[in-house]
Amino acid sequence: MKNEQYGLAGRLAHGFINSKLTPLIVAASILLGVGAVLLLPREEEPQIIVPMIDIFVQMPGASAREVEERVTKPMEKLLWEIPGVEYIYSTSSPGMAMAIVRFKVGEDEERSIVKLNQKMYANFDLIPPGATPPLVKPRSIDDVPILALTLHSSRYGDAELRQMAAQLTDVVKQTPDVSEVRILGGQKRELKVTLDTGRLAAYQLGPMDVAGAIQMRNQTLPAGRVASGNRELVLEAGDFLRDA
Repeated sequence: MKNEQYGLAGRLAHGFINSKLTPLIVAASILLGVGAVLLLPREEEPQIIVPMIDIFVQMPGASAREVEERVTKPMEKLLWEIPGVEYIYSTSSPGMAMAIVRFKVGEDEERSIVKLNQKMYANFDLIPPGATPPLVKPRSIDDVPILALTLHSSRYGDAELRQMAAQLTDVVKQTPDVSEVRILGGQKRELKVTLDTGRLAAYQLGPMDVAGAIQMRNQTLPAGRVASGNRELVLEAGDFLRDA
């Protein structure tokens, strides 16, 4: 009569309470749990394969809106056609389009890179005039900076600090197992040329003539070798710009 007062769950619980198999089932469950803990592979830093690839396309002189319409959106449509792609993040800026393609977890990294390169090369004819071929740079989920050094000074300017950072970079690169060192910020050294339109007109020259002359001046070319006795001299013509 008492069993009839219980529902289905109550009758099952009542049966297990009075059953001699209950201790055996509990013991077997504990043994299975202990065995799973002991036999389950463990790793302090598990290697998770998530292929990620950066794509850069330059379009000098184009606005951000033009880059988005002519480069970024068509490129995204092509990238979504690649099997295994899970996520695409893109940005458009004046003269530059960048897309980050992330594949699904577990996708083979080399095959993912090959598939993306094949898709890009197969559609080179769709590159709009004025745009450069896509630059593909694979990245890894392990490419995470572990150290950031900040240089600050009230005595030196941005250009001097960047030069110091470049010297520091050469030292850090010599450290074993260092993959990449990148400099952010500061000002790169550059020369600004202001043209005198009156003098250019007097010499019948244009801005492109000046640019070509500067480019030719800022280079060195091999000029041959001179052998004398047991010595050999390597000759170079030209020089790089050192001052304004």
